[in-house]
Amino acid sequence: MRALEVCREKVTSVLSGRSSIDIPIDKAAYVVLDTELTGLDIKKDSIISIGAVKMHGRSIDLGSSFYRLVNPSAELRHESIVIHGITPSELAEKPPIGEVISELIDFCGGDVIVGHFAAIDLGFIGREVRALLNMRLQNRVLDTQRIHEWIKMNNGSFSRHYAVRSEDQSLFALAREYHVPVSEGHNALSDAFITAQVFQRLLSILPGLGLFTLKDLLRIGKP
Repeated sequence: MRALEVCREKVTSVLSGRSSIDIPIDKAAYVVLDTELTGLDIKKDSIISIGAVKMHGRSIDLGSSFYRLVNPSAELRHESIVIHGITPSELAEKPPIGEVISELIDFCGGDVIVGHFAAIDLGFIGREVRALLNMRLQNRVLDTQRIHEWIKMNNGSFSRHYAVRSEDQSLFALAREYHVPVSEGHNALSDAFITAQVFQRLLSILPGLGLFTLKDLLRIGKP
């Protein structure tokens, strides 16, 4: 019971730890995260891994990362194993999501959470926070896909800087478009690192389009 109280206090304390929205984009603290799932059905599926990495402005902090495997409540199906390569035997002895969510809340603190198609990841994480604590996650959230779309719509010189264009909005498609190297490995932490590098590229473009503060960034990048 005490552990739940401590976790609830951490969620509440995020409000006092959040940066002012008037802070420059390059001064804000971000945590870029990704999840692997048993599937995409929010009512039936579960998180099986969470990866995250810290950023300070455009700098990725390679020494501050988070990666946990989770023993899911939902069945691990073949079609999802093909995608992430995680097998039931690898998860059998891992902690349940309740323990991992508590650690994730502690890692994120009051930082702005960044994800690619972030609504999916935050949908599952938010569900667990509500179930465990009967609360909502308090962090501000940004979606790299939304920011990329805004840049495409508002930057006439975009195609001159990034020659490879695609209607595919997947993380790996954007990684190719912004010349971010992609390895053969595919897990939540490596995908979070790829997302962080894409986010770096996006942040470098925005000042030239008149966006300078976290408030500006939230206006175009909320999921």
